[in-house]
Amino acid sequence: MSLKRLALISVHASPLEPMGGKKTGGMNVYIRNLAQEFGRRGLAVDIFTRRVGTETEQIDTSLGENVRVIHVEAGGLRPLGPDDIFPHLSEFVAGVIAFAAQQNLVYDLIYSHYWLSGWVANSLKIAWDVPFVQMFHTLGLMKNRVAAGSLSPDQRIQSEMKIVEWADRVIAATPAEQAQLRWLYRANRRKILVISPGVDLNQFYPVSTSQAKARLKIPDEVSMFLFVGRLEPLKGVDTVLEALALIRSRQPALFPRMRFIIVGGNLADAADTEMQRLRLMVDEFDLGANVQFVGAKNQSQLLDYYAAATAVVMPSDYESFGMVALEAMAAGTPVIASNVGGLSYLVKDGVTGFLVPTRDPELLARRMIELVEQPDQQMRAAASSLAQEYAWSVTASELLNLFESLVSRRRHSEYL
Repeated sequence: MSLKRLALISVHASPLEPMGGKKTGGMNVYIRNLAQEFGRRGLAVDIFTRRVGTETEQIDTSLGENVRVIHVEAGGLRPLGPDDIFPHLSEFVAGVIAFAAQQNLVYDLIYSHYWLSGWVANSLKIAWDVPFVQMFHTLGLMKNRVAAGSLSPDQRIQSEMKIVEWADRVIAATPAEQAQLRWLYRANRRKILVISPGVDLNQFYPVSTSQAKARLKIPDEVSMFLFVGRLEPLKGVDTVLEALALIRSRQPALFPRMRFIIVGGNLADAADTEMQRLRLMVDEFDLGANVQFVGAKNQSQLLDYYAAATAVVMPSDYESFGMVALEAMAAGTPVIASNVGGLSYLVKDGVTGFLVPTRDPELLARRMIELVEQPDQQMRAAASSLAQEYAWSVTASELLNLFESLVSRRRHSEYL
């Protein structure tokens, strides 16, 4: 294999952060699992991410063999949102270059994630004369199409437009994202490859629903619905609360044995405005006995939540892929999801779960009631079966084939 060492850039999303934090989600999981799969195959992977807090070591090796997380200082050690990090990207680039020089390292290729990292990757490409591959995970122009007041800044849109030109290849998670890149960003179709993210089938697999409920101290007769992810308006959690209010008014006998658990957010953070907004809605609808906020959880804690659930609910306005849906299905749990983006691609309506229009609490309520009144074991089996097609080993192989071809082409051109 001509590819020996990979620089993986994730400026604002550390793979060490727990799922469901303020700015953590599927991208963090993607980076961690993919790096570990690469490492198991003997590829040296350095993940460069921004250092936050004095207690963070510069080099972390906890992700396993051949994988290191390198914390780079840029903009101080305080937490910053993605837009606030942008002015400090040159400092981040300088930190990565200095680290590579100090350790006498040569990277064969750069794989960057999100628009901030794409900006960094292009600077490193120029400095190191190596190819870079970009994955956006979410697109600013797509978020703007569904935003209710909070638009992506011009600097993000302009940067994304440039990155699709700068990158040697762009990875789309689904054909839907590929179409969005071509339609909204005028991306060269020859640059875009569709390579789906994966799921850790050793971590997410069917287990006894009753045993999972017992471990979570949920009574066996309770039908539990689950949300997992960041708490932000476009995730649509308020639609689930509206659906629950409808169920209570129309199915008063059924409602007491329903529960909605929300995994995500920081329970101790008074500045978490979305959590506070959702809590106010819970109080307004008088749902306190049926809705529980449990905060962010590590990947290792999620299996029991998935397995205990009647369904995982993903009512997002926009979802480029939807890794939570894939994890839930791997655990044999149906998914009720908005018919948008990657969710339209992942969830097979009526087979592995249900697709519903965005912001439609009426239909969402009906689908929730349907799964409570008529639990569908065939749907659970179909969900688990579909997830088997998405092992991380498949994703890694497809990416490595691409990386090898880019590195070989670059080296061949050097000899001409």
